Amino acid sequence: MLPVPYGSFDRDQLLIRVPFTFFVVVTVCLPLVGFVSCITVSLFYHFSEATNTHCQVSNYLPSISAALSLTPERYIWRFCIGLHSAPRFLVAAAYFSFYRRWFSKKLVKQLLNIFTLLCALSENVGLLLLTYVCSAETYSLHKTGFIMFIVSSLLHMLFTCGLWQVIPKRNLSSEEVTSSCYKNRLFLFNIGCCTIAGYFYWRHNKYCEPGIYTLFALFEYLVVLSNMAFHMTAFLDFGNKEIMVTTPPEGKHN
Repeated sequence: MLPVPYGSFDRDQLLIRVPFTFFVVVTVCLPLVGFVSCITVSLFYHFSEATNTHCQVSNYLPSISAALSLTPERYIWRFCIGLHSAPRFLVAAAYFSFYRRWFSKKLVKQLLNIFTLLCALSENVGLLLLTYVCSAETYSLHKTGFIMFIVSSLLHMLFTCGLWQVIPKRNLSSEEVTSSCYKNRLFLFNIGCCTIAGYFYWRHNKYCEPGIYTLFALFEYLVVLSNMAFHMTAFLDFGNKEIMVTTPPEGKHN
């Protein structure tokens, strides 16, 4: 994904050329559109079912799991996540190569890079699992996917922020410095929202107070949105890069 002048490729060999920024925006916007669509449909067409819990108290927002267990919300979400999952694996591989160039001779940082890659892959797998196994079908498996997604997401953000902290700032572009700052802030915001959401979830199950599950759902939304924003920072990291698909030169076909 190195920026290469168009003239350096034979027009017959170049099949696809896509700016990485466009690729990142589309990849992040797919789950964003799916998320907003599912919550909106649940609020307008399945409000009672989506906001109902075992406590039988008043709630005003559906949790993400409740919204995704309904129809057609589950199919909208599965469609968007299915389309975005393959590009997410490619972005994870791109970051792995990006960090490897910075830390080619530093073993500890290379190991951290490997852990970051594994967490990125695990996060994506966890998202696929909780997406395609809804809570109404197999709750235990859905819960496993949710925990896998949350833990992997937090570790991925932590390791990513750690890697950016050890890159010499003098070697970074202004966009990359901005990206690093955004990553740190979004990581702290995400941790805060996870903690608050967990508190409200515990309080709802413990005391069954009206409106508490709504607050849990609200902070759950913020966890997901801040996660998407964190991944969107790749827009700044790979601003001058491109994804290209070419045919091999004639001499390398055999």
